Amino acid sequence: MDEKCGVVGISLQNREAARPIYYSLYALQHRGQESAGIVTHDGFQQYSHIGMGLVGDVFGPDDIDALNGSVGIGHVRYPTAGSVDSSCAQPFTVSFKSGSLALSHNGNLVNADDVRDELAELGHAFTSDGDTEVIAHDLARNLLEADLVRAVKRTMQRIHGSYSLTITHDDTVLGLRDPEGNRPLCLGKVEDGYVIASESSAVDTLDGEVIRDVRPGELIVLQPDGAGYDSYQLVENDRTAHCFFEHVYFARPDSEIDGKLVYDTRRELGRKLYEESGIDTDVVLPVPDSGRAFASGYAAAAEDVEFAEGLMKNRYVGRTFIMPTQDERERAVRLKLNPIKNTIEGKSVTLIDDSIVRGTTSTQLLDLLRDAGAEEIHLRIGSPPIVAPCYMGIDMASRDELIAGDRSIEEIRETIGADSLSYLSIDAISETLGTAREDLCLGCVTGEYPYDIDGEATDREIARPVIDGPDVADD
Repeated sequence: MDEKCGVVGISLQNREAARPIYYSLYALQHRGQESAGIVTHDGFQQYSHIGMGLVGDVFGPDDIDALNGSVGIGHVRYPTAGSVDSSCAQPFTVSFKSGSLALSHNGNLVNADDVRDELAELGHAFTSDGDTEVIAHDLARNLLEADLVRAVKRTMQRIHGSYSLTITHDDTVLGLRDPEGNRPLCLGKVEDGYVIASESSAVDTLDGEVIRDVRPGELIVLQPDGAGYDSYQLVENDRTAHCFFEHVYFARPDSEIDGKLVYDTRRELGRKLYEESGIDTDVVLPVPDSGRAFASGYAAAAEDVEFAEGLMKNRYVGRTFIMPTQDERERAVRLKLNPIKNTIEGKSVTLIDDSIVRGTTSTQLLDLLRDAGAEEIHLRIGSPPIVAPCYMGIDMASRDELIAGDRSIEEIRETIGADSLSYLSIDAISETLGTAREDLCLGCVTGEYPYDIDGEATDREIARPVIDGPDVADD
């Protein structure tokens, strides 16, 4: 499962923005490890530093000091659209008649090729195959003909898909969330300014206070002096498409996503997992770190079952899901986790994880526990089976690679070698999040999507924009 991205935008009163952005990117590092970048503006000139690798590898003290200005945006990336190279590293910058533009994007456009083809015919030259550059070029074109808010609205009416954006137009910082609210974005306040970020943990890192989530279809414009912000509800839809997987796996447990503390959500999902498929065993073990909150809630609901750590994590090995090849993913499991035999040997075990994607990790974990002397292993998963790919910014795998793509739960159990296997239901997800199924993006677990994707079913009445059609009115 490849990662999504993290975005941040900051406007301060009388202080350089680069270092707070740098700290925020550290707080969002879990959202992408491929590249990192910061763009700032001092009112006269735009400055940027972008590179491949982790935040700590990309930026040194001299790099931060060279990024002048009290406003700026940042980005951490793992590729879901575009090449794995520096050409798609962000923020993406454009200079044109109406000033300088920089853009950071979390999500994935469905119709990027259509918009790119039209812009190319109009003379726009593209330097990457990423969809972020498409948004930047389209917005730049619209800024030649309209003010900032109208230009953003025109671009929103042309692009179709998932996006949370932070943007600088000269020394103005903007935050924008797509009309379905698929990817998270929040607004926060620090002592001398305002912050827009993918997750509230970035605001916490700056000793700030979270004001609220950016609403689906809303544009936030931060004042250049950090004194305030303006809100524009550019699009209003009857339904949302919040990504349930942010709560299950991706977001930091200490973040609030769409008004829910992720840790509390995962504990409650663990409780519901026990209610739906609990089994009495000697011990409940989490898969670190992804299954810990689920296992804690599961064990609390079970009451008489011991919660214990049975797998020790080597924190100097990257996430197995983002290893680019299957061989590396398999090797990384052995490097990353070592069993604590005294917790496991001679016992029946319930192993809790958040999800199963390809099944490789689960199979190896069960082998580790068997080798450590577990007599029985019952696997419980805090989400429904993943049966279809994600097109909205999580490159989970193709259908052929998904273990649940063409197998029943019993066939999966036999394949990975568990004594029993159960998943959490979609209804339990919806109930825990307090969000109707119709307002969640469940494409990866239903095969029906909230966007118009070629060759896929939709779960609502929706159609992508006609790119070569007449311009849509601003009002």
